[in-house]
Amino acid sequence: MRRENRRNQVEEGLDTKKMLYITGSVLALAVIVFVITFLLYSNKLNSSTELGKLNTNSIGNIKSEETSTSYGRTVNEMQNEVTNTANTNSTTNETNVNSTSSNNEKTNSNTSKVAVNTSSSETKKTDETKTDNSKKTEKVPDPEFKKPVSGDIMKEFADNKLVYSSTLDVWATHDGIDIGAEKTSVVKASADGKVSSIKNDPRYGLTVTIEHVNGYKTVYANLLSTEFVVEGENVKQGQSIGTIGNTAAFEISDEPHLHFELLKDNEQQDPELYLK
Repeated sequence: MRRENRRNQVEEGLDTKKMLYITGSVLALAVIVFVITFLLYSNKLNSSTELGKLNTNSIGNIKSEETSTSYGRTVNEMQNEVTNTANTNSTTNETNVNSTSSNNEKTNSNTSKVAVNTSSSETKKTDETKTDNSKKTEKVPDPEFKKPVSGDIMKEFADNKLVYSSTLDVWATHDGIDIGAEKTSVVKASADGKVSSIKNDPRYGLTVTIEHVNGYKTVYANLLSTEFVVEGENVKQGQSIGTIGNTAAFEISDEPHLHFELLKDNEQQDPELYLK
């Protein structure tokens, strides 16, 4: 009985050991399977990752190459375009320069023609103007002077010598000529002209001055009256302008006469050289 119990205990012990061994083996096998599965999964995961990286790199390289190629082509194309543009611009500029030069030459030619025509026109106008001016500025002949009153010359013109004045009792110059005539004799204009003044001169008495062309002027002094003319009146040669008197203070002691002067540009002249 004891043996059987012991045997049973031994068998139970063996069974327990077997169970333990089996359980341990199963656990060990499970661990091994788990480890192997984990390792396989890890390797697979790594392989997938590397493959993904490889694919990504490959795709990236392909895209980079395509991009580089495309970029390289674009640069070349751009360079070609720039070159073509530069050539085109150069050609255009040359064309524009040639065109501008041609236009400038044409303009200069036209300007020259216009200048020549203008110069010719101006020359013609100048010639015409000169002709007109020459016609307008044709020299007016000097007036011909006639003796303003009939009579003999009592006292001559003296600008560079002295003549005796009985009134003043001195030897002095004489700016005109004295023509003797009866008192109230009519005095006439020596030439055509305009009466510029009628005044009572303190030295030569009642005096009429007439202006003529080309700067000539005649003076009629020692008059008795001047009722025939007024200042500003145009007179003709031989027209009455006054009568002989004895109003000249410097010649009051002389016989009745006309004191007659002739000036050219306000310079005293010898009247006898001009009287006809």
